[in-house]
Amino acid sequence: MIGIISDTHDNIIGIKKAVEVFKQRKTELVLHLGDIVAPVTVLYFKGLRIKFLKGNCDGDIEMIEQKAKEIDGEFLGLSSELNIRNKKIALIHKPDKANEMALSGQYDYLLHGHTHQKRDEKIGNTRIINPGGLYLGNDEHSIALLDIKEDKLEFVKIN
Repeated sequence: MIGIISDTHDNIIGIKKAVEVFKQRKTELVLHLGDIVAPVTVLYFKGLRIKFLKGNCDGDIEMIEQKAKEIDGEFLGLSSELNIRNKKIALIHKPDKANEMALSGQYDYLLHGHTHQKRDEKIGNTRIINPGGLYLGNDEHSIALLDIKEDKLEFVKIN
């Protein structure tokens, strides 16, 4: 099970609840798709196997990278490609190139954030997923859980 989270924007209460869900559901990996904002909030993800992307609201990248290392996490930069269980996964923050990337046929999954809106859409053979977000300005907060083996996605409300 892979945990997917994005756009936490310093919502510490939401982050703590999300981390609790990830631990309860025994996620093998958590992917944070950007907009952590303050580097210190990275520390709330301690105890998870986690990788972070850079979002457009993330400023002090060196400090985010340092905090990620402190919790045995990894900072991936602006975008990344992962191979998990023989599935190719693209990670981006902004979705502006998502459709084009999906149409390339190179990816099984494309994960993005930025919009704070849940998304589960198939373009060609690529499943595009946005977990939503924890941005305090939104009414609904959510994360996602992806079972790659079964190709099952679950959105989890975080209140």
